[in-house]
Amino acid sequence: MIDVFLSYAHEDGTWVRRLADGLSRRGLRVFFDEWDVLPGDVVVHRTDTAISSAACAVVVVSPASVTSTRALEEYAALATAGAARNMRFIPVLIGDTALPPFAANRVWRDFRNIDEREYEDRVEELCAVILGETGRERPGGSGTATVREENLAAALPSPARPVTEPDRRAFVICYAPADAAYGRALADQLRTAGLPVWSEVDLKPGDNQFWTIRQQLAFAACVVVLMSPHSQDSDDITRAILEGMLHQRPFFPVLLEGQRNYHLAHTWYVDARDGRLLRPAELDLLRELDAAGGAGQPAEPAPVFPAPPARPAVGAVRVPPAASLERLDTYLSEGEFAHADLLTTAVVLEAADRLDEGWLGARHLRRIPSSVLAGVDAVWSDHSHGRQGFRAQAGLGRVRRARHADFLALSVACGWRTSVDAAVPRGYREFTGLAGPGPRRGFYPTLRNPQNELFLDWYDQWTATVLAVQLHPCHKEVSR
Repeated sequence: MIDVFLSYAHEDGTWVRRLADGLSRRGLRVFFDEWDVLPGDVVVHRTDTAISSAACAVVVVSPASVTSTRALEEYAALATAGAARNMRFIPVLIGDTALPPFAANRVWRDFRNIDEREYEDRVEELCAVILGETGRERPGGSGTATVREENLAAALPSPARPVTEPDRRAFVICYAPADAAYGRALADQLRTAGLPVWSEVDLKPGDNQFWTIRQQLAFAACVVVLMSPHSQDSDDITRAILEGMLHQRPFFPVLLEGQRNYHLAHTWYVDARDGRLLRPAELDLLRELDAAGGAGQPAEPAPVFPAPPARPAVGAVRVPPAASLERLDTYLSEGEFAHADLLTTAVVLEAADRLDEGWLGARHLRRIPSSVLAGVDAVWSDHSHGRQGFRAQAGLGRVRRARHADFLALSVACGWRTSVDAAVPRGYREFTGLAGPGPRRGFYPTLRNPQNELFLDWYDQWTATVLAVQLHPCHKEVSR
């Protein structure tokens, strides 16, 4: 069994030889072709055999490697092994070149422009990660190292790999880089309180970062969001919030500065604008949630937090419709239908000045400019060739009055339930699964707000919201 396969261009042999020596001295079984391909060996066969038996791979990325035919062939073989048996491979950057596509969704490490001590620290980290993957301990050592915090952001499409439950559900802390000092202090406080904590700092080299973040959010005991102008403007934080909503995870927003987050307007929050950490009573809420939800399904969080304040002391951020529509266009371009659906609900609620309440009714119709609904509808329609959007829904099922019978008929026509007698799935994630491949005509946008679904009247609020939007004057010409 090989612990780590080293892939590189021959021009980088001197640098890689030192890395191989450092890993080997720390107890790893290293495949380095200068040592392991013997005279008379068929190089391709020897390499393929090594890749198939390696627990991990370190891929050295440099200007030479991205143009090396041999290196690119190895990269392809490693990518196949990574997909087939979930082998970890760790990109290591040593030259001024862009990461190639194969490495874009892996947590990488930068060995450029570092001193001797930093070099040894990073080799030590690689060794700890690889030993952790193989399940071995280093001879004479603990096999652990401190994971360095490094910016590894990448915009990635949704992976095909199914999201599986982590070993332990954690309190996932989401924050912008500018709020990192408070985020680290909060993580330390939660760990001291005996609570499991995870943030992007805990990504290890070779992790599929997009998949790992989704895994943690999908099964989070709670999503702790640090609210500030920095996080409000962060697309990464917004996507994390929407992913948590998709799986109906409980949220614990902490306001550090400015106004409350646009997507968390209908959520109880902690006001920490004075820089304080959590009070004992707030920690007790998290302990209660940890105890109540440890064995539950991810779509059924325990409602242990207080209800949202009717009149919050701090208002929510107002996002210009143009900015929201641009983000909506991005999500639909990426095929993130559920994220786009959640964003659409927020856009409509904001237009009606009902973000804090999380729903709207017929009496709030006059507040919604026709231009907002038309803009949302146009984006959905453009990305679905007219199959999705408010006008497509109005063409499928006529809503004449704000009555439940009309909602039942519309929900069947849109595929939200199979018949007027059938129940709608209780969990938002399961509900979006009804859209099926395509998704089915008229399903989106649903205007369903997962934040409301911890409360008994969520269905009535959803019904009222859908009927109100369908009764808006801008739809009358379609439903005649």
